[in-house]
Amino acid sequence: MLLTFQQAKQQVLQSVSTIKSLTHEKIGLFDALDRITAENVISPMNVPQFDNSAMDGYAVRLADLKQSTLLPLAGAIFAGDDISNLHWPQGTCLRIMTGAPVPNDADAVVMQEQTEKSDLGITFLSNVKAGDNIRRIGEDVKKGAITVKKGTKLTIPTLSTLATLGISDLVVFKKLKVAILSTGDELTPIGEPLSGNGAIYDSNRFTLKLLLSKLNCEIVDLGIIVDDPNQIKQALISASNQADLVITSGGVSVGDADYTKTALEELGTINFWKMAIKPGKPFAFGKIGNALFCGLPGNPVSTLVTFYQLVQPLILALSGLEDSSKDLSFKVKTATNLKKSIGRLDFQRGMLQINAQGELEVSTTGAQGSHITQSFNQANCFIVLEQERGNVAKGELVTVELFNALLK
Repeated sequence: MLLTFQQAKQQVLQSVSTIKSLTHEKIGLFDALDRITAENVISPMNVPQFDNSAMDGYAVRLADLKQSTLLPLAGAIFAGDDISNLHWPQGTCLRIMTGAPVPNDADAVVMQEQTEKSDLGITFLSNVKAGDNIRRIGEDVKKGAITVKKGTKLTIPTLSTLATLGISDLVVFKKLKVAILSTGDELTPIGEPLSGNGAIYDSNRFTLKLLLSKLNCEIVDLGIIVDDPNQIKQALISASNQADLVITSGGVSVGDADYTKTALEELGTINFWKMAIKPGKPFAFGKIGNALFCGLPGNPVSTLVTFYQLVQPLILALSGLEDSSKDLSFKVKTATNLKKSIGRLDFQRGMLQINAQGELEVSTTGAQGSHITQSFNQANCFIVLEQERGNVAKGELVTVELFNALLK
């Protein structure tokens, strides 16, 4: 009986605890984009470090404004000024610039657009409330607070925040080491002439390298292995000795020359090798030595779909990511008929867009065969059709799953 997609994904993610723990390394802030934190990052300071003005305007005391809405100007404060010895007479106001320190006895900053300037001083034209336009100390980040939790993927906004704290180094998990290889006598390296009518280019291994690079993995590329049981077995042994995860493309179906599954049965264990999904039914998952193993189908679309849906979450978990966000999915009407057979969960490629009425709708990108790579080129989402569902008529509601950063 075929495993459902959810059963397969659950088994894949439950395997994470079976491999050795990732080691740590300290790297510079500039090199930390998309890496995953191995410890909590604690703020060494308050941000802001002092009360400061949110805009150009005038610092005032509310008690002075109660006496008069016209206050003489007593001076000016600029960003970077030291105001520790500032003398500010009662009944006056201070010109203050954005980012400048606010005196302790100032109750508010009034933006200059709400004032009028004359020879007598500054007239305040609107009601002023305590705290107006003052950025308080520690309002953004408090000293000693956890700024970034362990197991967080470091994004540009996160790293920008850490830069404001003066943090120059971070402790992150080392990159996951992933070994890849392709199997098949028909495969030809990209850039070399095809040797015959049955030859095809090894595009899957190229695609896997791109995907793994985007996921910040260290790649061990073992190249193309011919359809020979002994060579495939030796390649798998070599791969498992060098990596945390081994990924192959091809050889996990039921053909006479599909030796990868047989070699895996001899060398390690197979958790499962068939799923009730389309494309990607022949997907092998198991373990060789201390390394986990994913055997992807040979058709290019099947390779991409199974990597995205199963291998990607596995790699993120193995890399130390703890707060993995779910892909954005929701229901919309389909603008086209969708062909579907009952029995397997179907990941069709679609284009989500806004129609002339201003409503979201999704259209098929055309032929959905596992060899039709063009179906991905125009897509920005998966149309996820339930296992028990058949053909879908135009106008019916379907679930769409927007592509995450891996396919953008």
